[in-house]
Amino acid sequence: MEWHDEGIILGTRRHGETSAILELMTREHGRHMGLVRGGRSRRMQPLLQAGNRVDVIWRARIDEHLGMMQVEPVSFSAARLIEQPVALYGLQLAAAHLRLLPERDPHQNLFETLAIILEHCEDTLIAGELLVRFEVMMLEELGFGLDLKRCASTGTDENLTYVSPKSGRAVSRDAGAPWADKLLAMPPFMVSSSVRAASLAEIIAAFRLTSFFFTRHVWEPRAQKPPEARDGFLNAVARSLSNSAIASSETSQLL
Repeated sequence: MEWHDEGIILGTRRHGETSAILELMTREHGRHMGLVRGGRSRRMQPLLQAGNRVDVIWRARIDEHLGMMQVEPVSFSAARLIEQPVALYGLQLAAAHLRLLPERDPHQNLFETLAIILEHCEDTLIAGELLVRFEVMMLEELGFGLDLKRCASTGTDENLTYVSPKSGRAVSRDAGAPWADKLLAMPPFMVSSSVRAASLAEIIAAFRLTSFFFTRHVWEPRAQKPPEARDGFLNAVARSLSNSAIASSETSQLL
C-alpha cells in the first residue's frame, strides 16, 4: 500500500529511542498517522513541528497498518505560529476538532480551511472568523449542520439575526423579535462570506453559537469537555485586540 499527498502537521509523539509517530491532516487522505524513522534526530525535529506543511509518502504492507511516512518540507510555519498565541491556540483548536472525525476519512474542505487559517493568523479578527467558519464546517461534517441561509419562519434571506436552538436554522430579525431572549444571536459575518467580523463581541457571540451545538450534539453525547485550546484561543484573541486598541490609542495621542 502506498500513497503520495500533501499534509499539515498536527502533532507528533516519540516512538522508541529515535523515531516519532506523526499526525497529519492531509488533502486527500484526511487525518492520518504514520511512523517516521529517525524523527527525533536533529535534522528531522525542526521539520516535524505542528503547523509545518509537508510532502508525504505513506507506505504499509496492508491498509490497516500504521505504516511508514517519508516527509519533505513544503513550508515552515511552526516558528511563526509559536510566536503568536492566536495562531498557536488556533492550530491546537483545529487539531482537537479534527480528532473528532474518523482517522483516514478525507475532508478536503477542512484541509483547505486549515491552510487558510495558518496563512492569515496575523490578523486577529480574520483568524477568529475563520475558526468560527471551521467549527460550522465541522458540525456539518459530523452530521449536525446548521442552516444559516434562510429564515426558518418566513423563508427570507435578509436580516438574518438569530439561530433557533431547536432546529439550528436561521431566523430573521422581525420574525425572531418576540422570542429574542430564547434565540441564539448570529453575527452578520456568519451569514455571508463577503462580510467581515467587526469586533471581539461578534467573535464571542459566534463562538457561543457554535458552542451550543457542539455541546448538545458532540461533547455531551461523547462525555467530552470543550477543548482547552478553545478558551485559550478566545483569550488570545481578546488580548491581541486589546493590545491593538491600546497601541492605536497611543499612536493617535502621539500624532
